[in-house]
Amino acid sequence: MVKIFLDPGHGGNDTGAVGNGLLEKDITLFIALEINRLLQNEYEGVSVQLSRTKDETVPLDERTDRANRWGANLYVSIHVNAGGGTGYEDYIYNRLDDNSATARIRDAIHEEVVKAAGFRDRGKKKANFHVLRETAMPAVLTENGFIDREEDAEKLNDTQFLRTVARGHVNGIARAFGLQKKRKTALTRVIVDGTQVVVFAERENVLRQVEHYLGRAKRIVLEQVEE
Repeated sequence: MVKIFLDPGHGGNDTGAVGNGLLEKDITLFIALEINRLLQNEYEGVSVQLSRTKDETVPLDERTDRANRWGANLYVSIHVNAGGGTGYEDYIYNRLDDNSATARIRDAIHEEVVKAAGFRDRGKKKANFHVLRETAMPAVLTENGFIDREEDAEKLNDTQFLRTVARGHVNGIARAFGLQKKRKTALTRVIVDGTQVVVFAERENVLRQVEHYLGRAKRIVLEQVEE
């Protein structure tokens, strides 16, 4: 089981960066919740925890302590930048080299987010941030656009764009850990004389229905669909 700890930056009385009518804490939470939804719904063998699931204040040491106690395999801290620039960048701990396991995971996330969201690529960086230093597992901090740059803010105010950013994170995480997609359940529709009567996943139930209508119906059609 791959354990992913998602950390939506800021929250509660800490708004994070502010600009163009937007609050960083709201954007990071939306992205993190969407990453969680996609990972849980689409991939096998993955478990996810979040440092917060609502607008609340969570101290930095509590965030990293929880991830460490849980034994997470990856810590992803999600942020939005400010300062007049534009585009995407991410960070790993500044004492790690570019061939470390953390750097390889970061490389996958970086490439997939830039590709999915179409952000200007501001590069792969290093820093001595608390969430990168005090985590016992690989940790990556992502900076998703600039809240005080009008062209970035327009995108960050679009929930569909934020879902695309989340998809980029998910694609990178899945690639880095070799996550396998869940198999879609094959369903069979039983259509009797032009009317669907039941839908079953189990072959035995389908056969029982066919036997039930044999001799009673003029026409029985079986249609296979994916859930």
